[in-house]
Amino acid sequence: MPPSTSLTWLQSLHHRCRPWISLTVVLGSVSGACIIIQAGLLAHIIHAACIDAAPREALHPFFLMLLVVLGVRALLTWVREICGQKASTLVRRTVRRKLLKHVQALGPMYIRDTQTAPLTSTLVERVEGLHGYFAQYLPQKPLALIVPLMIGLTALAISWVVGLIFLITAPLVPLFMIMIGRGAEKLNQKNFQLLSRMSAHFLDTLQGLTTLKLFQRSTKETERLATSSERYRRGTMTVLRVAFLSSAILEFLTCVALAMTAVFLGLSYLHYFDFGLYSRPLTLQTGLFLLLLAPELFLPLRELGNHYHARAEALGAAAEISSILHQPLPPSEQDKGRSLLVNDGISLDLRHVSHSFSHGQRPALNDLNLHIKAGEWLAIVGASGAGKTTLMHLLLRFLPLQQGSIEVNGQPLTSLNTADWLRHLAWVPQQPTLFHGTVADNITMGDPHLTQEQIITAARAAQVDDFAQDLTSGLATAVGEQGKLLSGGQARRVALARAFARKSSLVILDEPTASLDGENERLITAALQELARGRTMIMLTHRLETARAADRIAVMANGSVVEVGSHQDLLAAQGIYAGLFFSSGEAAS
Repeated sequence: MPPSTSLTWLQSLHHRCRPWISLTVVLGSVSGACIIIQAGLLAHIIHAACIDAAPREALHPFFLMLLVVLGVRALLTWVREICGQKASTLVRRTVRRKLLKHVQALGPMYIRDTQTAPLTSTLVERVEGLHGYFAQYLPQKPLALIVPLMIGLTALAISWVVGLIFLITAPLVPLFMIMIGRGAEKLNQKNFQLLSRMSAHFLDTLQGLTTLKLFQRSTKETERLATSSERYRRGTMTVLRVAFLSSAILEFLTCVALAMTAVFLGLSYLHYFDFGLYSRPLTLQTGLFLLLLAPELFLPLRELGNHYHARAEALGAAAEISSILHQPLPPSEQDKGRSLLVNDGISLDLRHVSHSFSHGQRPALNDLNLHIKAGEWLAIVGASGAGKTTLMHLLLRFLPLQQGSIEVNGQPLTSLNTADWLRHLAWVPQQPTLFHGTVADNITMGDPHLTQEQIITAARAAQVDDFAQDLTSGLATAVGEQGKLLSGGQARRVALARAFARKSSLVILDEPTASLDGENERLITAALQELARGRTMIMLTHRLETARAADRIAVMANGSVVEVGSHQDLLAAQGIYAGLFFSSGEAAS
C-alpha cells in the first residue's frame, strides 16, 4: 500500500483521540511559556547576584518563583504523558476491535488461507506500532511549531539579529527531518515484512519440530532461522542508523544556532557590533536570557525528530492493518437479512449449485442438485476433491453462493440473516478446537446458559461420561491447551456434546469418525444415532461403515451428486457407491 494511502488511513483515526491530543498541545504550549519565564528568572538572578551585587534575601522571591515554574513544568510534562497514553490507548483499542470484528466477518475461509504468524503479528505488534505516533509524534507536531515560534518572537522582540538566527535555522530541522524520514519509512516497511516472514518461518518450524527431528533436518532449519534472524537484525540496525543520523543532524543544527548566537553576543560585548538590539545596551541579563532560550528553541524540534521514527513505524503498521480492513466482506456479512422460520425442522433444497475458485480456474461444484428432508440423516460420500467440503462451506455460509440456489424451508439461504441462520445449526468439524478450560467449559460452548444437569445430559448422550469418569476431576478436569490432554476420539465426543447441548435443528458433521480406532468409532456412531433424533443431520465422511447408519447416502463425483439412496439400494444399483464400498475393504469387515 502506498505511504499516502497509509497516511490517509492514520489521519482518519485522529478524531478518535482529538480531545486528548488537543489537551496535550495546550499543556505543551503552557509548558513553552514556562520555559521563557524560567530563562528570564535565571538571567535575572545571575545578573542581580553578579553585576548588581544584590543581597541574598532580595533574591529569595525569585528563587521561589523559579522552583514553582520548575514544578509546574514537571507537572505539565507528567500530565502530557498521561494524555498521550490515553490517546494512544483509545486508538489502539478501537483499531484492534475493528480488526478482530473484520477478521471475524471475513470468516474461516480467509483465516484458513492466511498465514497465522503474519495475521497474529498484525493484530498484536502492528497495532502496538501505532502507539508512538498517537502518544508522542502527533501531539509534538503542533508543539514543534508553537513553542519555537513563541521563543523566536520573544527573542525577536529583544534582538532582531538573534530572532532572525532563530527563525532562519529552526525551519532547517523539519526540512532535514522530512528528507531523512522518507528513507526511514521505506526501511520500516521493509523491516516489517522481514519480521512477518521470520515469524511465519519460526511458527512453521515449531509446529513441524517433530518431523524435522525424525528426518534429521533440525540443524539445517536452525541455520535457516539464524540467517533469517540475522537479516532482520541488519534491517533493524539500518533503521536505527537512520534514526541516529536524524538525531545527529538535529544536534548539529542546534550547535550552529547556539554558536551563531554566542558569537554575536560575544562580539557585541567586545563592542565589535553595535546593532541588533534596537539601540538598547546589551546587559548580562539580556545576553544570558537569549543564550538560555537558544537550546530551548530547538528542544521541541529535537523531540519531534526523536519521535519521527514513530511516524515511520506507524506508516508501516498502517499498511499492514489497512490491507486487512480493506478486504471485501462476504455478501452474507454486508446485509442483515431476515430470520428463519422453523416449525417442523429444517429441509434443504439445492438446485443447480455451481462454485469455483481462482476466478473460475478451479471448479469445485458443477450443477449440483440435492433435496434433504426435515429430520433426515444424510451422509455425503465421495472421493477427495469431489466437492464435499465446498458444499459444507456453502451451507455454513463460509463461502458466497456463486450460481444456483439453496433454499431452507422454502426461503433462499442468501436472504437469511447469517447470525440467525447459525443459531439454528451445530457444526462438528473434523478437527474440533478445544479451548483452555475444563471439559464442561468446552461443552458449554454450544450454549453458555446450560445448567449442570444439562451439561451432564449432553455429556452422557455424546458418550463423554464414558471417559470423563476416569479423569482426575470428571467433567471439571482441565483439557489443556488445544485439548492436548484428550485423545482424538475423546475430543470428537466433546465436540458432539456441544452439538447435543446446542439443541439445534440442523447438524453438519465433517468426518466425525476419521482416523479413529474401532472402539472410538463405535462410540461416536452410537452418539450420532442419538444426535440424529429429531434433527436434520448432514454428515461428510469417507468411512462408508459410518455412512451406512444414515437414512440416505448421497454420492458426489466431479462436483455433482451422482447417486442418492439407502445403503442397500446403492449396493443393489452396482454404481459408484458399490465400487467404493467393495474396494475399501469395509465389506469384508
